[in-house]
Amino acid sequence: MAIIYNATITPSKPEVVDAWLDRQSWAGAGPSEMLGSYRFDDPEGEVGVEAMVLRRGDRVLQAVLTYRPGPLDGADDQLIATVEHSVLGRRWVYDAAGDPVAAGCFSRALAGDQEQAVMEIWEGDRIVDRREPTVRISRVTGNGSAAEADRSDGVVEVADPDGRPVLIARVASAQIGGSERLIARWADGEAVVAARP
Repeated sequence: MAIIYNATITPSKPEVVDAWLDRQSWAGAGPSEMLGSYRFDDPEGEVGVEAMVLRRGDRVLQAVLTYRPGPLDGADDQLIATVEHSVLGRRWVYDAAGDPVAAGCFSRALAGDQEQAVMEIWEGDRIVDRREPTVRISRVTGNGSAAEADRSDGVVEVADPDGRPVLIARVASAQIGGSERLIARWADGEAVVAARP
């Protein structure tokens, strides 16, 4: 399960995400509207993995971030921000494209070995609520050619901890295919958000 604390984050998550998107060539321009999000559990319980689906101008984007209790060695260029969490303390926020924990989560989900996380709301040391995800992920296999995948800024290729490639869509309209795909569905849309090339 993904543990979400009733907490204050400074700077706020929208501030962090908007500032990061402003620097990305694939992100378009304008204010962001959150359409929903989903999470994966880190098997070690240390790293938060969150994918946010946002509308920004005429684009629907997927921003995948990781939240770490300390710096990730060798990933300074993937660091988005550091934030102060009122319960957990300082967190290092990374573009998941440079984080092996996120790559492993997507790889296991594509293989059918990991589901999206159940979100639990905690106050102190107790659960006070469970939250339904606003984006649902499903796995499909077969009939998806990777040959036409758009490898421009709209898609990033990462390697999981075993060296297997995973495609992650940054722009929901990117042409992304493969024999194993993850489809995200939210209130008014859906898109392939990851694939095995």
